[in-house]
Amino acid sequence: GGGGGGAQGWAAMKAAFTAKEYRQLLELMHLGMWTVTGYQGEDTAAAKRYYALDQKLLQLATEAGCADLVEKHTDGSLQPAPKLSEDERVREIQSEFQNDVFWHEIVTRLADRDHAGEHVKRAMDTPGVEPPPSRDDQLKKIEDRYWAEFEKHDLANIVLLRGGRG
Repeated sequence: GGGGGGAQGWAAMKAAFTAKEYRQLLELMHLGMWTVTGYQGEDTAAAKRYYALDQKLLQLATEAGCADLVEKHTDGSLQPAPKLSEDERVREIQSEFQNDVFWHEIVTRLADRDHAGEHVKRAMDTPGVEPPPSRDDQLKKIEDRYWAEFEKHDLANIVLLRGGRG
């Protein structure tokens, strides 16, 4: 087969995988595509960037002893079979990732919000005094407070004020 390296003139790469290693490669590809397509779907530039490689790896699955991990979609494209996409380990990785993203995002966004408010307040309360600690140091301090709170109480103490700022 072809598959040369284009302008670099590289030879086609050949690599031997056990069925177990190829399964792990398919898991990584599935997790990668799941991350890239995320909530935005498959019509993004990022998803299109990896689509051909995803299809190629899924196509080679049969040859690698992993035919049971791939199925053909109605449009002819290949996709991970439920045996892969609904695998307990894969689902656990996805769940942990989503949980981590949630907590990091909420802490970062709350710290940014609080920092902006404290910065304005400090400028009004103490004009012309020595400069405050660096933005990164201030944010780290605020984030540390949120991490301590969330680790101790989860979301129990979060209150949303509707229609205004508190």
